[in-house]
Order: sequence, then C-alpha cells, then structure tokens
Amino acid sequence: MKRSNWILSIAVLMIILALAAYISVFIGTVKISPFTQWQDYYRTIIYDIRLPRVFLCIIVGSGLAVAGAIFQGLLRNPLADPYILGTSSGAALGAIIAIMLRINMFFFDLPLFSFLFALLSIILVYNIAGAKGRTSIQTLLLAGIIVSSFLSALIMLAMSLSRRETHDIIFWIMGNLTENNFSLIKIVGTLVVSGIVTVMFFARDLNVMSMGEETAGQLGIETEKTKKFLFIISSLIVGAVVSVSGMIGFIGLIVPHIVRMITGPDHRILIPSSALVGAIVLIAADTIARTVVAPLEIPVGVVTALFGAPFFIYLLRKGKRVSGVKD
Repeated sequence: MKRSNWILSIAVLMIILALAAYISVFIGTVKISPFTQWQDYYRTIIYDIRLPRVFLCIIVGSGLAVAGAIFQGLLRNPLADPYILGTSSGAALGAIIAIMLRINMFFFDLPLFSFLFALLSIILVYNIAGAKGRTSIQTLLLAGIIVSSFLSALIMLAMSLSRRETHDIIFWIMGNLTENNFSLIKIVGTLVVSGIVTVMFFARDLNVMSMGEETAGQLGIETEKTKKFLFIISSLIVGAVVSVSGMIGFIGLIVPHIVRMITGPDHRILIPSSALVGAIVLIAADTIARTVVAPLEIPVGVVTALFGAPFFIYLLRKGKRVSGVKD
C-alpha cells in the first residue's frame, strides 16, 4: 500500500472506532439517549460503568490483536495466537489464587497477582527453552505448550478444590470486562500503549524476518535479540490485558488475519491497523454480550468464540493464503 493509502486506512479505522465507542456507551440494559437531558442516574451509568468498559475494550482488543500479529509474524504461522507461550495460563492461575485466598493487599489485588504470574510463566518458558544463549522457535513453542499444559492442570486442580468460588473463576476465565477502576485501567493502558509503540520500531525488522531468520541475519538484523525482545514485549502485553479481562480468545487470532488480507503483510501498517480493528471488534462483541439477553450478561469470551470460530473455519475452508506468511 502507498503511504497515502496507509493514512487513509488509519483515519477511516479511527472514525469507525470512535463511532463504535460512542454507540456502545448509549446501548445497554438501560437505553440512554445522547439528545435528552441526563439525570444523575444516567450520568452514573455512563461515567462509572460504560465509559470504563469501553476504554477497557479498546486497551484489551488492541493489545491482543497486536500481540497476535507479532507472534504470527515471528513464527511465520497464521495459526499462532497471543496465548501460545502460556502467558494466559499463568495470568489465569494468578487470578484464581487471588480469588481463592481472597487477597486484598491492594486495590487491584487480582490483576496484580495475574500479571505477576504471567511474568513468572514467561521466565519459566525461556529458562526451559534457552540453550547456549540461543532460543529456537520450535523449542520455544514446545516449552510454551509444556508450561501452559502444566499451569492449566493447576487451574483445574484449584477449581476442583474451591467450589465456593467456582462461579467467579469460570466467569473470569471466559472473559470479563467489568473492571471500572480507572487507576488500574490507566496502568494497563500505559503498559499496552508503550508495548505497541515499542514494537512499531521493529516493524521493518519483522518484515525482513518474515522471509526467514537466515535471510534476516544476512541483511544485518540481530535475529536472536530481536526475536527474544519482541516475544517478551508481546507476552507482557498479553499478561497485562489478561490480568484485567480474563481469557478472551480469537481476537489475537482472527483480527491480524482480517487486516493482513486487506492491507498486506507489511508490519508498518499491519500493527497499527490491527490495534484499531481489535478495539473495534471487542467493543462490538462486548456490546452484544451485555445486550443480547439483557439484563443477563454473556461472558465476552463466549461471544468472540461463537463468531470467531466459524469465521476462522470459513477462512480455512476457502483455502485463503495470506501473502507473506508461511505455514
């Protein structure tokens, strides 16, 4: 795509995101019109409940989509998703421990434990995969699968031993965007935005590495350092968003696919476009989750799975080949 087309694409996506956020704020169990005088009750709903939720959707959706784009680019595999290195399982285990022990050390105790355990899972994966200063992609993936399986077993064990908190645990694991603590949202938002801005500086390196590590090395890119750094940054983004939203699937898998089919494989436009589309998709999914069977609420992870799985099957059945990404 030409630079002028890039600018136009980003501008259009930003307008769509603004419209989606605006509409989402006024849709819910209590319908509020933006053209009538608001009562204090309506202001409470808008500012204390719906706005924090929309901001969280933007942060989580963009973070998962960008992490997915990075993992797919590094692994040169369109089936890679943000949870592939076991970060989500670590974050989930930390949250479950906080729920079970009813820990209240800080005003954001559950997200804090979740993020710390996500960090521990990253360290564990790299310690298992590391050998002589080099980490092959295959070894890293195997280590991620092993750690993820082990942590998933611990999660099942914890759930079986804690029947009293089982409902809270299940609801959190399936995706939960009810966090309304603006201080916590700011912290997570800062981490995610900083991570996205950082990986943007490596967009050209990702373009070259998509042709293979040997080719990238011959062109002067320190592939080992770049690969490790991007894996860590992406995993930290995932750990941050999972700590406040639970495990929301398919955003990081499907969104980079959609964007890559439209813009092509160039990460200079793929990364910012994925961030915007991820935010738009999650806002739409969350709006559906809290309105389709109102006043009950469906976990947002269920909605993304119900729409994401058939769409991904459709892509596979159509035999779509995404340019620049190898199986």
